[in-house]
Amino acid sequence: MSDQPRVFLVDDHELMRAGIRAEISGSVTIIGEADEVAAAIDLIGERCPDVVLLDVHLPHGGGLMVLREVHRTNPEIRFLALSVSDASEDVISIVRAGARGYVTKNISGTELIEAIMRVAAGDAVFSPRLAGFVLDAFAGSKGEDFVASLDVELDQLTPRERQVLRLIARGYAYRDIAGELGISTKTVESHVSSVLRKLQLSNRHQLTNWASERDLG
Repeated sequence: MSDQPRVFLVDDHELMRAGIRAEISGSVTIIGEADEVAAAIDLIGERCPDVVLLDVHLPHGGGLMVLREVHRTNPEIRFLALSVSDASEDVISIVRAGARGYVTKNISGTELIEAIMRVAAGDAVFSPRLAGFVLDAFAGSKGEDFVASLDVELDQLTPRERQVLRLIARGYAYRDIAGELGISTKTVESHVSSVLRKLQLSNRHQLTNWASERDLG
């Protein structure tokens, strides 16, 4: 039917794709599928679906690469991540890249159809537990994180590096950051070195000033 959303499936497991097809095919029009990154990018660009159901963890680049490459030329195509992972870093990275939603693979067929419909209509959809990750990443205690997420420099950093950066902005010592995040001091130092390199800063003092200017504390 013409009023059904046109959906493209990306998942590297044939059985998973078959299960998804069986659950949703009566309510949406499935216009194609792919099991790896390069084919997904090419076919999605050719067929221009309304919604791409995207597995986050794919060989040779992952779902993140599919999303970014498609959005270079077709930014209007909407992505709904469908993954076994409920890790906050997966959720945040895929949403920052432009996905309209993220649901886990224990979702029911009815719930998945509803999520696809909502994303096709322009809404954002997240499994309940995952919504908290998104709010934490984009809202923040001072409401500044969403603005900060638009910062090209900040966007280079991983979720863990941003956590370390925030604690540095609050004046935490490395050992205190380690205790707060449950990691070793050596790992904290490694994250700080990576952040300094990415932001092209020389020392912790410059890093603290950089974070303070953006009110990240």
